[in-house]
Amino acid sequence: MNGLEGIGSAFIGHAAPIPPQPLLLRFILPRPSLLLHQLPTRRAGHGPGQRVIHYMGHQAGATQPPTPHKTIHFCSQCAGPVDLKFVSSEDRWRHICSACSHVHYLNPRNVVGCIVEHEDQVLLCRRGIQPQLGKWTVPAGYMELQESTAEGAARETLEEAGAAVEIVAPYVHFDIPGIGQAYLLFRARLAPPFTFAAQAPESLETRLFPLEDIPWDELAFSAVSLALRYYVEDRRSQSWRMHHGVIRKQAGAGPNDPGSFKLTDYMGLPLGAERIQTQA
Repeated sequence: MNGLEGIGSAFIGHAAPIPPQPLLLRFILPRPSLLLHQLPTRRAGHGPGQRVIHYMGHQAGATQPPTPHKTIHFCSQCAGPVDLKFVSSEDRWRHICSACSHVHYLNPRNVVGCIVEHEDQVLLCRRGIQPQLGKWTVPAGYMELQESTAEGAARETLEEAGAAVEIVAPYVHFDIPGIGQAYLLFRARLAPPFTFAAQAPESLETRLFPLEDIPWDELAFSAVSLALRYYVEDRRSQSWRMHHGVIRKQAGAGPNDPGSFKLTDYMGLPLGAERIQTQA
């Protein structure tokens, strides 16, 4: 399913069944402006026809990436002025201190959270803060230092939904390069005492939704819309998959604008060992 068109909640609300996807073993190559050296030889761990890709830096004459917005102005090491410079060997713009040459790296942020299930329903929160104030989402947020992704997902669920959960398995991993985020959502079960409550200021309301009542037109984020769509399809097919893909957003688009995103580089891993248990 290379190129699932993300035409927003209208598409999600009328979701057709998604055909089962095999695990696709593929090489995601760097941008064309990079000079790559491909070694045809086989090495340990690499099968026939697989290539070992070596990064060789910026290719002479290649198009230089556009200058990004300067976000760091003073050095955290010496308080000197920071300049935005293009590093040709890395094919990237970097914030570099003009006094001590310290490089200030800007890295993607990990968003972790849970699709919480209980009695054939999923737990959603109505956002109490911007962005997307008043829209529905799964409990999720930025991963903190000194915690695992699963610990962060459980913490965010407690902080936003007031719910203790049992983490079951990783479920979706979506990269969103345009906004520098990586989403990792886990399947989780509501744990004793099986209670939940909206936690201010993050959430205005917390509710369990039957799958047929998920408010597709009121979901806050594209990653959440896609994750819940896969969740519904996996329950219908009675078999879980692990989903990975890259969400490509149009420049200037909102978090879940109809027609503003698509899913590319999709890979699905069937998890046949665990069958779905439905309520009697």
